[in-house]
Amino acid sequence: MNQPGALSRRTALASLAGAALAGTAAWPASAAERHGRAVRFATFNASLNRSAEGALVADLSTPDNVQARNVAETIQRVDPDVLLINEFDYVAGGAAVRLFRDNYLAVGQRGAEPVRYPYAFTAPVNTGVASGLDLDGRGGAVTTPGSDAYGQDAFGYGWFPGQYGMVVLSKYPIATHAVRTFQRFLWKDMPGHLMPPGYYSAEATAVFRLSSKSHWDVPVRIGRDTVHFLVSHPTPPTFDGPEDRNGRRNHDEIRLWADYVGGRRRGAYLYDDRGVRGGLRPGSRFVLAGDQNADPHDGDSYGGAIRLLLDHPAIRPPAGPPSSAGAVEAARLQGGANASHTGDPAHDTADFNDTAPGNLRVDYVLPSRGLTPGANGVFWPTSDDPLHRLVGGGANVPTSDHRLVWQDVYVR
Repeated sequence: MNQPGALSRRTALASLAGAALAGTAAWPASAAERHGRAVRFATFNASLNRSAEGALVADLSTPDNVQARNVAETIQRVDPDVLLINEFDYVAGGAAVRLFRDNYLAVGQRGAEPVRYPYAFTAPVNTGVASGLDLDGRGGAVTTPGSDAYGQDAFGYGWFPGQYGMVVLSKYPIATHAVRTFQRFLWKDMPGHLMPPGYYSAEATAVFRLSSKSHWDVPVRIGRDTVHFLVSHPTPPTFDGPEDRNGRRNHDEIRLWADYVGGRRRGAYLYDDRGVRGGLRPGSRFVLAGDQNADPHDGDSYGGAIRLLLDHPAIRPPAGPPSSAGAVEAARLQGGANASHTGDPAHDTADFNDTAPGNLRVDYVLPSRGLTPGANGVFWPTSDDPLHRLVGGGANVPTSDHRLVWQDVYVR
């Protein structure tokens, strides 16, 4: 059902109707309370993935799924204008997205004000799409969905097509006709790629896709201006062997964006799913967002992969990275691997296993030059905050092991 699709299969979802309901102010500042004309971009790995195809639609068909309510409330408290949700199972036709908007976001959760996104974009991803090949070398391709072995042989790890998908929600119009997706770009076609030498067969190398989910360039119209929302979710640099196939893939998934915004010559080799070649037009403004699964100081990423973006000349970093007091408290209380980290725990965005790798900064919202960064933050309330119930701590995961990260930008 969710096979790799052409542009015509992408979904531009219809507007929500009705007036906003009354509620309490959002945290940390609602759209109406922001100074100036800042536009809030955000990314949230919401863990709205399920272990069986159709399960997410079933959960969202009623308004009382506890985790979905927590996700919706988190979004309502921060009130982003343009939002990427990672780990949201892809369903052809956009049914899951519509249900989440209607049954959860449009309903005030525990005193939070409803939030409405008239525009949305979702599309097929590589997770759970069978390659038909033995990618992990276990001795034969697994082509029946529903198991770890099947996931290991899929183009991106997933038990069924669309698991761990993505969706972009926006209060501003999305130029759907101009979206570029890179789901089917082949890893071998990246010059100087890091595909592990000798690990994949010649047959697998010929068809292996770089993106573990997909890479999307989603143009958002803000007044008379266009800001390209560049979103992705690279594979974790773990769950492999000494060949480091996932670490290498994570690096090159991040590198795709570095090349895409790096000028005509640097991005000339790229081709999207419609066959259009080249990277982003020089001078275009963008915000790059997603769970990149790479920390600049700690963890298992290959070759400091995220520095390809943090140090990129086309990116205009804010005065300080998004941070939270809750992350500092969590690292202190949980200890374990956190005690040996060299990065500032205030910048952590995910609460991982404290034995290894500990809490890390893996979720990013990075504005380009030509945009002026404003306030930013990580939604990670401390334990004495009433909203701490949305994040929990350690083994207690009421919503997601990731935190929502937001960045205000001034477009003009």
